[in-house]
Amino acid sequence: MSLPGPNARVIELRVPGLVGVSGEQLLDSTASVTVAGDEKGEIVRPADRLRRPVAGPVLHAFGRAVPRTVEGYLWHKMTSGGALTATWGLLFPFSLVNVAHGMLPPAPEGSRAGRALVMLCQALLRLAGLLLTALFVTQAGVISLDLLAAQCLAPDTGCLAAVPAIVRESETARTLIGMLPPLLVVALLYAVSAGTWRRLGVRAATETSRPSPGSLPGHELHPHRNAGVLRGLHTMAALGCAALLPLGGAFSPPDGTTARVVWLVAIAFLSGTVLATVLLDDIADWLRLLFPRPVVAALITAASALVVVAGFAGSPLTPGAGDGAALPGVDAMAEGLLVLLLAVTTAFALVLAPLALLARRQWRGLPHRLRPWLGGWVAAPTVLLGCLLGAGFGAGLAITVRQLLGGQEPVLPPSYTLLTVLWGVGTVVAALLWAVVYLVAIPLRRRLRGIPRLVRLQQRDAGEQRAAADAWATATIERKHLHRLVAGMALLLGAGAAPLLALRLADRPLPGWLDLFAALGVLALGLLAAGLLRVMYSAAQYPEQRRHLGALADLVFFWPRRAHPIVPPSYAVKVVPDLVARVEHHLAEPDARVVLSGYSHGGLLAMIAAARLTTELSEQQRERVGLITAGTPAQWGYQRAFPSLLAPANLATLYGALDGRWRGLCRGTDSFGGGVTTWRHQVVGGKLLGIGYLADGTVGPLPAAVAGKAHSLVLGGDHWLADPLPRQEDSRRWAAGVLRHNDYLVDPEWDRAVAMAAGLEVPGAAVRPEQDQPSLFPDLPRPAGGVRSPSA
Repeated sequence: MSLPGPNARVIELRVPGLVGVSGEQLLDSTASVTVAGDEKGEIVRPADRLRRPVAGPVLHAFGRAVPRTVEGYLWHKMTSGGALTATWGLLFPFSLVNVAHGMLPPAPEGSRAGRALVMLCQALLRLAGLLLTALFVTQAGVISLDLLAAQCLAPDTGCLAAVPAIVRESETARTLIGMLPPLLVVALLYAVSAGTWRRLGVRAATETSRPSPGSLPGHELHPHRNAGVLRGLHTMAALGCAALLPLGGAFSPPDGTTARVVWLVAIAFLSGTVLATVLLDDIADWLRLLFPRPVVAALITAASALVVVAGFAGSPLTPGAGDGAALPGVDAMAEGLLVLLLAVTTAFALVLAPLALLARRQWRGLPHRLRPWLGGWVAAPTVLLGCLLGAGFGAGLAITVRQLLGGQEPVLPPSYTLLTVLWGVGTVVAALLWAVVYLVAIPLRRRLRGIPRLVRLQQRDAGEQRAAADAWATATIERKHLHRLVAGMALLLGAGAAPLLALRLADRPLPGWLDLFAALGVLALGLLAAGLLRVMYSAAQYPEQRRHLGALADLVFFWPRRAHPIVPPSYAVKVVPDLVARVEHHLAEPDARVVLSGYSHGGLLAMIAAARLTTELSEQQRERVGLITAGTPAQWGYQRAFPSLLAPANLATLYGALDGRWRGLCRGTDSFGGGVTTWRHQVVGGKLLGIGYLADGTVGPLPAAVAGKAHSLVLGGDHWLADPLPRQEDSRRWAAGVLRHNDYLVDPEWDRAVAMAAGLEVPGAAVRPEQDQPSLFPDLPRPAGGVRSPSA
């Protein structure tokens, strides 16, 4: 590695995490100004009172102060802002299908059975996504066509008394009122799915520009070539469901020749979209060629016309609906789609099991804390959770609307009663699990484990040791078992749905002892729907306060449209190329050294960008690039949940390509973050030992950790920070109490890690004394103790 010259300077490019921050918070400055980027991805720098960019605090290395420029990349406008963006909360179940697609274990190299199982799993995920879209539109029809048009607006119901009698007596007007919301839902879904960053004229990863599969972390983050066709198929399926609503649903043909012909056409249309969705895989080039854009547009137009014809041909508002009878056909269609969705999810779980067993040979030699969650089977409960959330939100919204309508209480589909019972049981189980974890498991671990040895090495005060030990116990339990609790909860709800569906199919009443759970489920689903609608309203009115919704959006909208296209465009396909381009821009200056520093989820984005830079830069340029990940859940979270995205071998290669200039800042009290380059930590003889990535790209035992600043310990590439932070007089900032996942910038070890990532300081070396200003004569010899500042 080349040594820095006298004109060397460091550019630190910071990437924020899930919780949206301002430019001032990201840069730790009183003001910030945009210097590059675009409206969705801004590059900001600290600014003075005249809004002029200023330099950041200097770095101390080689006995002198090195200039540093701090920049930040703000990307949260891609997942927030405006009324349309606020509706993305409705698409959370859809996004979980894409998340499950990313969780699929890779097929073993050379295994034909493994590749076949991967293709079958992907086909089942696409089918589950299509059924979720159909269920979403059908549930909208249950609310508008059944509850509102057929029941509430019927004559002499007393519901919505302000509606004039002429509307109640006109079946055409009521049918139009009932059909309009599902069509608006379809239009909204199409508008969301049509969004793309490439249309905005920004640089984004494409399938032709992506690296070869498996060569580096994040190689799968690119727009899929089938996303456009899949979007068209989902839109056609949604319109087909909307056409079947006034015809009595998909499972019972209507009376009358005209209506039956239209019903058969709609069924054939819907069946064709299902077949095409299942077959639309990476190898089905011929199928993609059958659906160019003009053909897709023509089919969507034909499906829209079919909805209009069905509205005139059907007779949905039967005379009995006004007497409290539910609308026939529509309810049965919602129930049938729910049963099909659960059946497809079960089939996916069964097919995924042998794939996980075949893939097990790839991580059999890894320690348990690095192996995929649930042995690679975690995608099954993830897609099940998405299905349950989709069905539960539709039921909760219907319950909420029924309460708001007033008058004669509308009748809900019988399947909604089953959902209320299921969610009632789930609410009780969730409360019990919370009590077991936070009232039993965590206090028991605190009592049995006491104060960890690592805490004793870093903390001197007995009170701070106890506070840190309590936070360590909570963080350890949550990191180790939170995914098990969520997966167990989803599987329990899925298992509970089976006997309830059996009772429904046998047309037998529910036992009386379930009435309490049904009442609790009504409350839980109503609160779910009302809470989500309130969050969406707040996000639309106050975008700067929308982080409750944005944090979830940032997690799930990270993934491209692979299994479900009706989700917002993946921000990762824009953020990563933007970061790569900015780093390359700075590297054009020969004396510049660039450090990508990512906090929390932003560390994952920075890691993927650094990996791509190692393949695109020359050897001389790569020596001037470094990486910092702070509070990043790469090891315990993303690496185990998405084995295809972050393979341990690829991460070791990345660490070697950066020659150890990948520094990870972590705290044992941080439930979300953790170590990224080391594991199997143990304290022996007062020294912290462990195993991790080596500078040559291999894995092996590491030298004992050395002391850093503020009682931190540097083991391999990880900097274990003391929490609470000890008070030091020479620190620029300080924060009291246990910080956990907050404010990594306050620790003085951050600047030292930046110096290491920039190649200005060798890991394992003693802490050097600092200087406040750059030397006017850097080549002159210096005293061994360094030059004292005037303020010393």
